[in-house]
Amino acid sequence: MCGICGWITFRSASDTQIVQQMNATLTHRGPDDSGIAVFENAALGISRLSIIDLAGGHQPISNDDETCWIVFNGEIYNFLELRKELKAKGYRFKTQSDTEVVLRAYEEWATTV
Repeated sequence: MCGICGWITFRSASDTQIVQQMNATLTHRGPDDSGIAVFENAALGISRLSIIDLAGGHQPISNDDETCWIVFNGEIYNFLELRKELKAKGYRFKTQSDTEVVLRAYEEWATTV
């Protein structure tokens, strides 16, 4: 099972070292890959246990213009069907992962829920 970490703050706190240290404590949760994304007011980290898209599912994943980011620990059982539907709507995918499908689904349907 992957380990995820991060923070949100209302003042500028873009400290890469802190999220790297946080993520390092989670290595036992996901020894296959790790990644971080640091922003002005937030950070995301993941220690990944690769299940789907072993080679290409590196996280955090962003949308095309990097306005939306995701780290995800879970499994979407119908992600192939959702991916097909989203591709028909014009979405392009960089990975084969269910995580990217969650990101694209959020972009498409988040305001309609």
